[in-house]
Amino acid sequence: ESLERFRLGLALPAWDVLLAAARARKLPLELLVEAGLVASNEQGRQYDRFRNRLIFPIHDPQGRPIAFGGRALGDDPAKYLNSPETPLFSKSRVLYPFDLARRAVEKSRAAIVVEGYMDAALLHQHGFQHAVATLGTALTDAHLQLLKPIAGTIYMCFDSDDAGIRAADRAVEIALRADVD
Repeated sequence: ESLERFRLGLALPAWDVLLAAARARKLPLELLVEAGLVASNEQGRQYDRFRNRLIFPIHDPQGRPIAFGGRALGDDPAKYLNSPETPLFSKSRVLYPFDLARRAVEKSRAAIVVEGYMDAALLHQHGFQHAVATLGTALTDAHLQLLKPIAGTIYMCFDSDDAGIRAADRAVEIALRADVD
């Protein structure tokens, strides 16, 4: 159910599966590069940016895909990887999965804000449909602009590591400045 609800995918542990599929369908390489799905090494050779990862499509508030996040399935030191910033995607302006959580946030007049897409997906899976994630960045004024009109209360649930504590402190400051409970 969660696989379908969040439209999760899999990037295989190869360097050019997406590239080969795109070439077979005659998709322009420039489009894949601009979308952040394909990168180039120092020699100019293109490769799939997301490899051996669980893939989370990231959508705008209207439900249109604008980026991807990937959770490593192996021992990759980069546990999480997001699409690079593009004209459509900026981590500081997008909450995951706001498009799916919006109705529940409006109904409950509350939102639970967590750090990452895995946290949000698991909360949804356990009945907390009003959970959204900041995609590994701190809560921003732009995030609050999405939430404030529909949520009277925002609960922040960040990791207890140093980065999570700093993110929580900053989020509280931003929420207080915005006059949000």
